[in-house]
Amino acid sequence: MNQFKTGLVLISGLWLLASNAATAQATRPLPLAQPKAANLARMRAESLNGGLSQYRAASCMYETGAGSCLESISDGGFLFRFQGGLPGWQQQTPPNPTIETSVLVSRDGDRILEVTYNGTVR
Repeated sequence: MNQFKTGLVLISGLWLLASNAATAQATRPLPLAQPKAANLARMRAESLNGGLSQYRAASCMYETGAGSCLESISDGGFLFRFQGGLPGWQQQTPPNPTIETSVLVSRDGDRILEVTYNGTVR
């Protein structure tokens, strides 16, 4: 019986290691500059659109690295495209964004290179 328990613990441990390795391979690590670039892009949109009392970016811009709002990564930098609107717009049914913003941030995440669009939702 003792050997059975030892074998079960060993098999369980191997299964946990294998599942953790699969999870680690499935999720690519973020470039170190991406979260910084996302924060910079979101803050620029907040500033352009009247501050937090008048504007909220899409929830994807509050996720680490804003992966679902990231349109592309290139030598030119990180390009984020996201919607926004009055505070509470995402809680409406259906959500009613009024503003769309595209911001290009440098590869190091330190500078806004260009706000390519900030206007009505296209």
